[in-house]
Amino acid sequence: MAHLAVRRPLTGLLVFGAAVAATAVIGSLAATSSAAKYERLATPSWAPPTWLFGPVWTALYVLIAISGWLFWKRHGATWELGLFAAQLVLNAAWTPLFFAAGRYGWALVDIIALLVVVVALIAAFGRRHRTAALLLVPYLAWVGFATALNASIVGLN
Repeated sequence: MAHLAVRRPLTGLLVFGAAVAATAVIGSLAATSSAAKYERLATPSWAPPTWLFGPVWTALYVLIAISGWLFWKRHGATWELGLFAAQLVLNAAWTPLFFAAGRYGWALVDIIALLVVVVALIAAFGRRHRTAALLLVPYLAWVGFATALNASIVGLN
């Protein structure tokens, strides 16, 4: 796969974009009535409005895809991309757990694992590609915030 990084960087970008888009689609399919469910939940006073989640996640997904692509373009298929894949799986699992299944506690377990993997991913990317790591910092901040929100919702509901 490393040879594709040199010969076909745009193909690589499309692959990373597609992987991240698949994560987003899984979330959106599981969240068809999420706005209504979110509005019915008891939430803390600092909970963001429903309309904010879409734009934030769109921006984050773009950053996530670019980060993975930049890392791959420079280093090829390495173990760090296993962490990248793991965070996508954990990310994709959260919305079905939280909204489709209403399993707020299990969603909290998932998002805590996601937070740990994102920290590990930033550390791993940071050792070999500073820009790829820095692009994930807003994602880490949002996942940290979302973890606190999920924990509050578990406590309030």
